[in-house]
Amino acid sequence: MSTVRPNLSEARTKIVATMGPACDDEAVLIDMVNHGVDIFRINAAHGTRPDFEKKLAAIARVREATGFPVAILLDLAGPKIRLGQLALDPLEVEPGRELVFVRGEQAAEADELCSNYARLLDEITVGDKIMLADGTISLQVIDRTRDRARCQVLTAGTIRSRQGINLPGVTLSVSAMRPEDVENAIWAARNEIDFISLSFVRSAQDVASLKNLLASLDSQAMVIAKIEKREALADLEKIVEAADGVMVARGDLGVEIDVAETPVAQKRIINVCREKLKPVIVATQMLESMHTNRRPTRAEASDVANAILDGADACMLSGETAIGQFPVLAVDTMNRIMVRTEELYRDQPVSGRSRVFDRVHPITSAVTNAAASIADDIQAKLVVVISRTGGTAWVKSKQRNFIPTLGVSNSAATLRRMGIFWGIMPMSVQNLDNPQELFEEVSRWGKERGLLKAGDRVVFVTGTGVMDHTHNLLVVHHVT
Repeated sequence: MSTVRPNLSEARTKIVATMGPACDDEAVLIDMVNHGVDIFRINAAHGTRPDFEKKLAAIARVREATGFPVAILLDLAGPKIRLGQLALDPLEVEPGRELVFVRGEQAAEADELCSNYARLLDEITVGDKIMLADGTISLQVIDRTRDRARCQVLTAGTIRSRQGINLPGVTLSVSAMRPEDVENAIWAARNEIDFISLSFVRSAQDVASLKNLLASLDSQAMVIAKIEKREALADLEKIVEAADGVMVARGDLGVEIDVAETPVAQKRIINVCREKLKPVIVATQMLESMHTNRRPTRAEASDVANAILDGADACMLSGETAIGQFPVLAVDTMNRIMVRTEELYRDQPVSGRSRVFDRVHPITSAVTNAAASIADDIQAKLVVVISRTGGTAWVKSKQRNFIPTLGVSNSAATLRRMGIFWGIMPMSVQNLDNPQELFEEVSRWGKERGLLKAGDRVVFVTGTGVMDHTHNLLVVHHVT
């Protein structure tokens, strides 16, 4: 089976889809790619190494079946703090009830809570909030001794063993990477995973630690910093500068900060990423109702559209594709919302303003930015950027214009990394050193898909070879 991707009817904004039981069937994975998935996410918080390897093998077969370089993101679990085993499970609580946190991972009494985080009682103080069950249950510390912390329930709900604990405003000493995360990052590097996202980021140093580990393993994986802590918002500019990309992890972020602050925080994160030319993924509950429904709510459709209008490079599906009933339909629905929203870009003027970007030569950046303006002036049907490492495609994606763009490379890893670059359609071409052959191959590709016809103009960004590692040549090609 072969797919018609890439094509002009697919969204410029990229789609990240989480793998899980709902898409264990490879036929479903193939359909998801054909309907718009650019990156598959493996959530390291769920599953074991053999599970990850099974998913990796399945994706390799999907790439072969579709001919599309779908990428892989490994999402490191990070130090997830959870409740231990309750004595009474489940435990129904009402506002005003008092519960006691004790040390250890096994509660002895019905009103006791415990945690897998051994230093919890050392790091909370009177007045701190403790959020359980994704923030639906709130407790406040009212008294604390060395081995016990008495808390009052603020919101009613059902507490169960192993539920997640969030501690908004509490400074924790736990590291962003547990030993298991380090082992998973090493595994990812050795298996040429394209993106690795780091949970629990609080500072730029957290990002640097993972990047140093990957560099020691000669890994080219891009590090995605997940913004889900208040401390990360405080150090946002430095974190974005240090990372290769960012994920707006709205699940934990919406618990760590007031839910009313979350939309503004999302916009701020996206704005900083746009300013620093870093790709940004918006994640969590984008089409949440499609776990069980064939259609999203109008609010969810607007949520996806607003993320795109804010400047997101990609949107992520989590449970919708991992455990939902309609994984392919969820992908198709997100793609359709994206396509309709992106039509607003059609009438925006093309900016050729060059911006400083340290991943490519300044001449490459200037020529790439000029290509869009020239393509617009001559009504070219396509812009083609030759990109051996992905830097040139990265620059072009940040122009954010509607002109169809092919990212051409002879590197499979580079083509997969283009999966996070807005508006870049990856195309494999083995011989990049013969311009005439390249022009003919792209023309043939475009005509076979009905994208190009005789007389159409295509703008190519490439290099003369006179300057190493520099794209200093812009060519306008007439399709014959």
